[in-house]
Amino acid sequence: MLSTTERTRLRRGKHKGRTDRSELYALLDEGLVCHLGVVVGGSPMVVPTAYGRVDDTLYLHGSTGARSLRTDGEVCVTVTLLDGLVLARSAFHHSANHRSAMVYGRPRVVEDEEERMSALRAITDQVVPGRWEEVRAPTAKEMAATRVLALSLAEASVKVRTGPPGDDDEDHELPVWAGVLPVRQVFGEPEPDPGLAPGIGVPASVRGCRSPR
Repeated sequence: MLSTTERTRLRRGKHKGRTDRSELYALLDEGLVCHLGVVVGGSPMVVPTAYGRVDDTLYLHGSTGARSLRTDGEVCVTVTLLDGLVLARSAFHHSANHRSAMVYGRPRVVEDEEERMSALRAITDQVVPGRWEEVRAPTAKEMAATRVLALSLAEASVKVRTGPPGDDDEDHELPVWAGVLPVRQVFGEPEPDPGLAPGIGVPASVRGCRSPR
C-alpha cells in the first residue's frame, strides 16, 4: 500500500487517488519519460528524462555536469500516461483521462559500481525491453562521465481519471457532442541508421516495440 503523507495527500479529486502500490509499479513500468523537478540556485527546474525502476527504487542518470543531477535537496519526479481527451458540453468540464504518479524524496548518488551498472541496464530496458543485451556495455570512461541517482518510492501518490465527461445536468440538453477521444501511443516502422553494416536485421527488442504500449 502507498502511505499518505502531507505532500502526497490529494486535496481535490480524492476519488481519483489509488493506494495499491502495484498500480504505482505498473504505471512506472509502462512509461517512457519522467519529469524531474529540482531547485537549482533558487530557481525551479523541470527536466524530462529517461528512468528505470528496480523493485522500490527509481533510477535516473545523466552527465556528471548536469545541474539537475547535482542537487543534494528534495526532488519531485512525475510520470503521466495520457489515455484520452475528455470533451464535455461545456468548456469548464473538459478534462483528460490519465494515470499519473508523483514521487517525492531526497535522491542518493549511486557509488557502488555494480548498482550503477544495474541501474543503467534498468533505464535502457525501460525504453526498449531487452536492448541492454544487444548492445555494447558502457566503458570505464563513459561510466566516469555518468551520474546515477537512486530515488526511493516510499513517498509516492497515484492519480487516475477514467470515464466520460462530468457535465452539469442542465448541459445535457445542449446540442453539443460530448465524449472521450482515446489516445494511444504506438511505434512506427524502424528506420535503420544510414551507416548500418549490410546484413544486420532489426533485433528482437526493436521488433517487440511495434505493438502499442
